[in-house]
Amino acid sequence: MSSIIRVSDLTKTYASGFQALKGVSLDIRRGEILALLGPNGAGKTTLINTICGLVRPSSGTVTVDGHDIIKDYRAARTLIGLVPQELSTDMFETVWATVSFSRGVHGLRANPAHIEKVLRQLSLWEKKDDKILTLSGGMKRRVLIAKALAHEPRILFLDEPTAGVDVELRRGMWQVVRQMREAGVTVILTTHYIEEAEEMADRIGVIRGGEIIVVEEKAELMRKLGKKELTLRLGKPITVVPEALSGYPLTLADDGRALVFAYDTQAERTGITTLLNAMRDAGLIVTDLETHQSSLEEIFVGLMRQAS
Repeated sequence: MSSIIRVSDLTKTYASGFQALKGVSLDIRRGEILALLGPNGAGKTTLINTICGLVRPSSGTVTVDGHDIIKDYRAARTLIGLVPQELSTDMFETVWATVSFSRGVHGLRANPAHIEKVLRQLSLWEKKDDKILTLSGGMKRRVLIAKALAHEPRILFLDEPTAGVDVELRRGMWQVVRQMREAGVTVILTTHYIEEAEEMADRIGVIRGGEIIVVEEKAELMRKLGKKELTLRLGKPITVVPEALSGYPLTLADDGRALVFAYDTQAERTGITTLLNAMRDAGLIVTDLETHQSSLEEIFVGLMRQAS
């Protein structure tokens, strides 16, 4: 799959001396959903704003579908729709007026049919004549997405798109994002909701301290960095792990009623069979088995600990 955005050795140091980006290189594939994860202050918003041409980099290059974001700003920016974190729009305008105006800002002719399509897609059509200030927080977020889509961009940046949105609306917005990808739009989102990235993204990027730690296919990331745990329920509780089992990575759980065995899913042998035999030889009776696969959130927390 070809890249639609290429970021090379990007740095950004503010006048205060704070270095927000430290040599970031990143290729974003055409038509994918890329989730960018990282703690507050990691550089997510600075990276997005730099790609969108809102922040001038200290060094490095960014190209959008072959257009340099500085040398060919207008062509690059026209390809991009940006939904910022902050709710920034004229609260006294109607939904229709504010979305239509966003199209005109990019120098495009009025296209009522396209605006209607976007509003219907975002379940805003019934609100088209309502003033922004009368809308709920979730609906205001949808208006921001509508504004970003008004000029028919091929790339959509969503910076914390569901912040402050209830669970039902969040899931509705996930569906909208999927529809964007199905229509051929490349979607890049930042989020604090790890389950959001796990639900939607094709690839996961993790940024910390202005540096990209990892960029990987979601499934491959979970395969490589995820752990599997086997919980072995015991017929009788124990107070310590028997000496005969000291060579296995076991921890006591559930007040001694269970042993938890962490194993490598990529290893040629998991060691489960030999563990079960060793437990039998140690006189432990296993009444039940349960497995647990690491979630993306657990992997993310682990990456943050490794980087600290």
